[in-house]
Amino acid sequence: MQLRTRIEGGGTPRPERWGVDSEYGTLRDVLVGPIDHFSWRAGNAVAERSERVGLRFDFDIARAQYGEMLDAYSQAGVAIHGLAADPALPYQIFARDSSVMTPWGAVIMQLQKPYRRGEYAACLRFYLDAGIPIYDMITAGNVEGGDFMVLQPGVAACGYSGQRSIEPAVRQLQGWFESEGWEMHTYAFDSHFLHLDVQMGMLAEGLAVVCVDAVEPGLIEWLHAKRIKTIAISYGDAMQLGTNVVALGGERVLVPASSKNLIAACRAEGLEVYDPDVSMIGNGGGAVHCMCQALRRDRVGR
Repeated sequence: MQLRTRIEGGGTPRPERWGVDSEYGTLRDVLVGPIDHFSWRAGNAVAERSERVGLRFDFDIARAQYGEMLDAYSQAGVAIHGLAADPALPYQIFARDSSVMTPWGAVIMQLQKPYRRGEYAACLRFYLDAGIPIYDMITAGNVEGGDFMVLQPGVAACGYSGQRSIEPAVRQLQGWFESEGWEMHTYAFDSHFLHLDVQMGMLAEGLAVVCVDAVEPGLIEWLHAKRIKTIAISYGDAMQLGTNVVALGGERVLVPASSKNLIAACRAEGLEVYDPDVSMIGNGGGAVHCMCQALRRDRVGR
């Protein structure tokens, strides 16, 4: 298949089957990373904190929790696709970062940490073998999928801390979206938050969860200007990956079981909540949003 489908200057056609134009259209197909070689790794701030406070990694528990998450997707009617496991890649489980899906196909990202840089290989092979169009590949430096969201038709957001994602790479992605007639809001933040999805996440159409103690007021004002209502959670909840959620569409959402305050708030909003326990994985640096990449959602725009 053609390795890059992006048309210079915009006007790239949308694939008939694959792609997303929001974070909340009904999720039909999802890509997940393998659990096979996962372990907590030094260099990840969340994993380092977990070990500092006396927690210990247990692979059998992590594997069982991973299965619980997959069961939740199956119960929600989502088709699950997987990356091929590579023993050299202990954080390959976090499929959010090595690629992102756009309305025009996938973008292959660049990862910052040396022990994650090889994740692009299985990711690229997956898209080629599955016949999913590759919109383009980032070349201007590292930018990771946990910092990127297609919020709603015509509007995307991408954060950068100067570590996991750097501004030149974010600007490259922004330029591509703007050439297609989309707005991409960029947001600089402190690096200890790891990714944007540790600070906010979309729950449903017009509804997001945001750590009000972490983000700048301007980000909340921008979300409200886009008619996105926000549910506030505390810094403590955010550090337990309380904003790391996956909207399933149809007023349903996937939320880690540990996010009890958010689960209650979602149910108060009338959402159906799927709440797998992924704490052993989450204590290593990523929860349900980190472990997936949407491949196909129902279109909610024209």
